[in-house]
Amino acid sequence: MIPARIIQTGPAKLPLLLQSAITSVKLLHPGFEYLFFDDARVESFMAEQPSEHQRVFNSFRFPIQKYDFFRYLAVYRLGGFYLDLDVFLVQDLTALQSAECVFPFEELTWIQYLCDRYGMDWQIGNYGFGAEPGHPFLGAIIENCVRAAREPEWVMPMMTGLPRMCHQDFYVLSSTGPGLVSRTFAENTRLARGVTILFPEDVCEPSTWHQFGEFGVHQMAASWRTTANLVSRRLRRAWEIRRLRQIIAASQSRGRSRNVCPAVEAEQAV
Repeated sequence: MIPARIIQTGPAKLPLLLQSAITSVKLLHPGFEYLFFDDARVESFMAEQPSEHQRVFNSFRFPIQKYDFFRYLAVYRLGGFYLDLDVFLVQDLTALQSAECVFPFEELTWIQYLCDRYGMDWQIGNYGFGAEPGHPFLGAIIENCVRAAREPEWVMPMMTGLPRMCHQDFYVLSSTGPGLVSRTFAENTRLARGVTILFPEDVCEPSTWHQFGEFGVHQMAASWRTTANLVSRRLRRAWEIRRLRQIIAASQSRGRSRNVCPAVEAEQAV
């Protein structure tokens, strides 16, 4: 079972909105251990990790990459549930404790590599997840974070088809974020069998995206995103709207539901 533990991380001083989210999480889980890691506590935790992981953690260029790497390590070592601070729950997570590892469906994917190579037109979120201590899928995610840090060229296929103005953000997503988690899932069919994905009823309906199953919703603050000038933001937004229409149209032909990516499905049928 997944231990009765909630793990969150962030700065020591938080705005009232995020304080309210934390209070809600605690009230919904009176029997759970609650662990909050501010920057100092993250550093202390990392100081106890293998030297290889310490070096990788310190090598990341963007703070969000460090926070991503930390969350995987924390749940791998301790077990429990990780939640971003902008995840707002409507019910407790007790029903998910019987899973060995659980991740949310995030959205239909922008990443052409996942679609072309694995037939996976959706991706997994990393804003909330849970696992038993030492779960092998989390171990594989950690290994891929290390590989992405050591071999930047390994990440580059995930950039295929993306305009250059999106490369920096998508590099982050593909080196430690949801893109990397989704790629790990697609490339490890044996490990994927032990992962529960919280799919919505209709994956092609954007209003169902970024939800932690029936348990809560991710506000999508995206405060980590790199800044850009007004013209670049407008161009990117126009591209995103056009591309999103194409993605939804293509995915609707496959139906409303998803269970596993085709590579896993094909292996299970053997």
